[in-house]
Amino acid sequence: MNKAVESSVDMICSVSELATLFRQGQDIRGFLSQVVQIVSRHMQADICSIFLYKEQRDILVLEATAGLYSDMVGKLALKPGEGLTGLALRELRPIREGHGNNNPYYKAIPGSGEERYESFLAVPIIRGVKRVGVLVLQDERSSRFSKSDVQALKAIASQLAATLENAQLFMTLPEHSEPSAMDMGIRHLIRGTQVVEGVALGLAYQMEGPGNNDNLISAVDDNYKETMEDFHSAIDNTENQLEELQNRLEKELADVASLIFSAHLLMLRDEGFSGAMEKRIHEGSTPKDAVVHIANNYITLFAESHNPRMREKVQDIKDLGHRILENLLKDEGLHGDYSGQIILSNELLPSELLKLATQNVEGLVLFGGGITAHVSVLARSLGVPLILTEDDNIFQIPSNTSLALDAHQGLLIVNPDDAARKRIEQLIEGSDQVEKLETAARPESFTADGVRIYLRATVNLLSDLKLAKRLKAEGIGLYRSEFPFLIRSDFPSEEEQYLIYKQVVDGLDNPLVTLRTLDVGGDKILSYIPDSEEANPFLGLRAIRFLLENKKVFVGQLKAMIRAGGKRQIRILFPLISSLDDFLNARRIVLKSLSFLKRDGLGQFPMPKLG
Repeated sequence: MNKAVESSVDMICSVSELATLFRQGQDIRGFLSQVVQIVSRHMQADICSIFLYKEQRDILVLEATAGLYSDMVGKLALKPGEGLTGLALRELRPIREGHGNNNPYYKAIPGSGEERYESFLAVPIIRGVKRVGVLVLQDERSSRFSKSDVQALKAIASQLAATLENAQLFMTLPEHSEPSAMDMGIRHLIRGTQVVEGVALGLAYQMEGPGNNDNLISAVDDNYKETMEDFHSAIDNTENQLEELQNRLEKELADVASLIFSAHLLMLRDEGFSGAMEKRIHEGSTPKDAVVHIANNYITLFAESHNPRMREKVQDIKDLGHRILENLLKDEGLHGDYSGQIILSNELLPSELLKLATQNVEGLVLFGGGITAHVSVLARSLGVPLILTEDDNIFQIPSNTSLALDAHQGLLIVNPDDAARKRIEQLIEGSDQVEKLETAARPESFTADGVRIYLRATVNLLSDLKLAKRLKAEGIGLYRSEFPFLIRSDFPSEEEQYLIYKQVVDGLDNPLVTLRTLDVGGDKILSYIPDSEEANPFLGLRAIRFLLENKKVFVGQLKAMIRAGGKRQIRILFPLISSLDDFLNARRIVLKSLSFLKRDGLGQFPMPKLG
């Protein structure tokens, strides 16, 4: 790909530019309209269209276009395999034609106005193995689109996939119903086990629990009378805060950011959400009551859904409702995030942990089996104190109860006295061990008898690179590649992985880098692949065996790693090799990946060292 195309891709794929689209779009349809206009402009194409796949009806529907007649939006529908657009979805591959109407799959759409456009390029929008839709470019000039344009449009589609999937979700919501609430009790001391060491002071925040209906939001009674102007200001402030959070997350944790606040932003400007609030205000409700009523309706709707992806959005809506309320109250003491709060929860997804950490959560207490290895490693990289307890009394602690968390000893103190608070405060003040280690670190390492050794870093997240530099690590001994997979709701695309691995490879001055291929299975479960019954998941379809069974995922990851290495010889580590056949089969796929890169015009790369 030439530099001009790379520049265009970087510009389009940047989260900051997508955040600008959120500001411009008043609702989901408006957002999609802005997307096609900006992609059309950057790719210098006459037409750009987005088709979304409606799984229940098994059809592709035109949801936005720049260049075609706008009255076709929402009306033009294609079956998978119908026309060149349907073919791209059915076969899950790009379709590039210099003279589209000469292809036997070409289908003229009466009234669309596309007859005079010769060149055609369609790229399927995919979240792992899930079909989301198709991104289409058309142009009057024949043979307009090159292989570089295919790569560019694939990069754009991969960045838009998560947001467009959320758009599908919100565009198909049914009517919703009313909620209810529940009281709780208390206990003084909760014992658990340390997962991530650390200490914290804060107020209890009940995320969920058995029989817990605390998902519903409420507002304090006060005499302040908000106006419609206050409501509009609260919506604008909420949007600005979310965009700032996403931008900060993209800078600090680009490998796992993945437009993680896109659901908040899409919902915020949806007519069924903020529009419904505004309608209730016009009908006589106070802004505060309108926010509480509509947010709780959606919380109940999502919580009762049979779709697990919709149920996962409950906390997003709760967060959004609280943030709007706090902006309505105009209280400078409120943070609109999780500052000063300790989360109590039954379980936690990696994406939820990332949102909490980005919003300054103080600590976490999880019940029973609510943690897996990747969540604990992620929490450690993010620096969030965490304990695990079998005591279900944590769900009887009312929200906003004062808590002290001592994860060193596995203790949660409810309503701590002055002495306990003072001890925790002293531990917080003296908790920065990194400064001590940084002072002791030397550029080169030797054993006590003078033998030269090399201390290299284990990297879980891109943010770990900063610590590795501070501690003078001599290269990356192990990069665990699973976190970008675990944090998302579908397989990351090759382009997404390439951008991550490139930062890993370039992260330290030392050229020695070992990238480990995807290690999932056992307790590292991908939520978006079907469960399989295995007698022992730790010895079943995991690590290299999973990749050899899912060659498309394997090839995509290997191509991204090799591209990231450029002209240097990187090292690739295969996890859980149990036989010579495993290694030889994996090596063959590396060679095949190298040939694919050469075939696609992306260059000739050195053979990686394998282990």
